[in-house]
Amino acid sequence: MENKLYERQTALVEANIKWLRQVQAIIQEIDDQTFSTSPQSLVPHRVGGHLRHIMEFYECFLDGLSTSHIDYDARKRDEAVERSRAAAAVKIGFILHRLETTASLRGDCIVWVRLEGYGYLTSSVGRELHVLSSHTVHHFALIAMTLKAHGVAVDPDFGMAPSTLRYLAARAAA
Repeated sequence: MENKLYERQTALVEANIKWLRQVQAIIQEIDDQTFSTSPQSLVPHRVGGHLRHIMEFYECFLDGLSTSHIDYDARKRDEAVERSRAAAAVKIGFILHRLETTASLRGDCIVWVRLEGYGYLTSSVGRELHVLSSHTVHHFALIAMTLKAHGVAVDPDFGMAPSTLRYLAARAAA
């Protein structure tokens, strides 16, 4: 049983690492203008703004592990990350390192998550890793739309939920 838990937790961590590596590659391929500005048709959406938001959720999660209290509203809102691809790359690298090396992510335990207006409710490390994955993919869909509006080609799978990709693959195979 303990081995299965470790495998599930590791799979959740690896999914989050996969998403961050995807966006890490994307920001290396685009220019600063595309990263930090809104296409006319999508104001105020910016790749950098969505990426900053995603990174700050990971930071809140990882910072909260030491006390078992996670507050996603306590984001630092570091505007340098949304304006600078270099700052974003550093932040992604830092988050990746923490995801790869934080031992407590490999075991599931109870955490308290602050919900605005409701105080703290119980959750688990595994559940929050899943929430982060879904939240990241959701914002990746917005990043994909923003990049397309800038005229940048985007992998059609980027920003698609894994369940949607499985459904589409099964439908195509049928």
